[in-house]
Amino acid sequence: MFMNALTGSPAGGSIIMFAYMALLIGVFYFLLIRPQKKEQKRITAMLNDMEVGDSVVTTSGFYGVILDITDDDVIVEFGNNKNCRIPMRKSAIAEVEKANAVE
Repeated sequence: MFMNALTGSPAGGSIIMFAYMALLIGVFYFLLIRPQKKEQKRITAMLNDMEVGDSVVTTSGFYGVILDITDDDVIVEFGNNKNCRIPMRKSAIAEVEKANAVE
């Protein structure tokens, strides 16, 4: 094996260090970045599939029914009171249950 004149370490040490760093980056990708991207795709698909009449749960925990949908906003009716209609951003919707879902 060739020795590095300045440090006295084998010349192959830098290759092993590079391989270790590449492995570490790969582990971070599969454990952190990839699942986050999959979850973001799921949320985007859920928000794009919303329809009038669907039941929703907001990020604050309120249950309601969608009355109207625009590009960025929805109007949600909360509770039995027909006067409680609140416009909110689509991003404030945490869960959607389809109106025609069979139980």
